[in-house]
Amino acid sequence: MSRRFLILVAASGSLLLLLGAFVFQILGYAPCKLCIWQRWPHGLAIAMGGVGFFWPARLVAVIGGLAALLTSGIGVYHAGIEWKFWPGPTSCTGSGGGIGGLSGADLLDTSAGNFVVMCDQAAWTLMGISMAGWNALFSFLLALIWLKAVRRG
Repeated sequence: MSRRFLILVAASGSLLLLLGAFVFQILGYAPCKLCIWQRWPHGLAIAMGGVGFFWPARLVAVIGGLAALLTSGIGVYHAGIEWKFWPGPTSCTGSGGGIGGLSGADLLDTSAGNFVVMCDQAAWTLMGISMAGWNALFSFLLALIWLKAVRRG
């Protein structure tokens, strides 16, 4: 397998994961802040796949691999928050600072939108693993493909 082929396979995997996230969103599973964070590295990996089609350089594979590792790491962090292994960002978890610091006007302000999607509550699971967990697993596998592309001559 050539470096170009491996780059295209890995980038296609990121594209499928990203499209899957959008399908879940269309089906009514609104993403939380950490879900959105996990999408950006997939976008970079997809872009590296486009570059790698024309210029299958080792540097392209390194960047794609780092993007896959980054989204995998964010997925592990997010899944750990859902499993209550560690605290998450106070802006989207139940461990927020509370309403003690808000004024009456802040409490009545409706300009912030309808709701905040909580990062510490898994919206969907399969075999006990949330979307964040599946993203972490599949993205790590994609990172291994990127690594194989780096090692190809």
